[in-house]
Amino acid sequence: MKQLGDLKYFLGIKVARSKNGIFLSQRKYALDLLVETGMLGCKPIDTPIEQNHKNFYCADATSADRGRYQRLVGKLIYLSRTRPNIAYAVNVMSQFMHDPKKPHMDVVERILRYLKSAPGKGLLFSNHGHLKVEGYTDADWAGSADDRRSNAGYFTFVGGNLVT
Repeated sequence: MKQLGDLKYFLGIKVARSKNGIFLSQRKYALDLLVETGMLGCKPIDTPIEQNHKNFYCADATSADRGRYQRLVGKLIYLSRTRPNIAYAVNVMSQFMHDPKKPHMDVVERILRYLKSAPGKGLLFSNHGHLKVEGYTDADWAGSADDRRSNAGYFTFVGGNLVT
């Protein structure tokens, strides 16, 4: 085995160490995605998905390019590993991979516009002096207007750092 030095870049994730902790970012991946989609010059927005959205089932809308949609959502799923702020919006859009419509592609493009606002965001793992495990959860009972299913989410922190 050979020591190659400190880890700096792995699988598209940049690892930066400082006195504050370890910072993980996919800035280059996000910028490459914006270039690939032709949205590098787009106007950035503040949120990845509309607040209080309810209905994304749109059977009568025009179909979107399924292959392009699936590739973009797949890349956004990978990007959400270091960008939990887009995870919810990407999860909602991944539910329409089998038959994407124009409004779905519009939301995917909205997520890309959100990425344009700060492509270098990431995760900071700091030393908080403990390894306490904390978990939080929330749900909206029958909150989906489409099928009356409940939506739930959870966060798990180890040592004060978000891990799931």
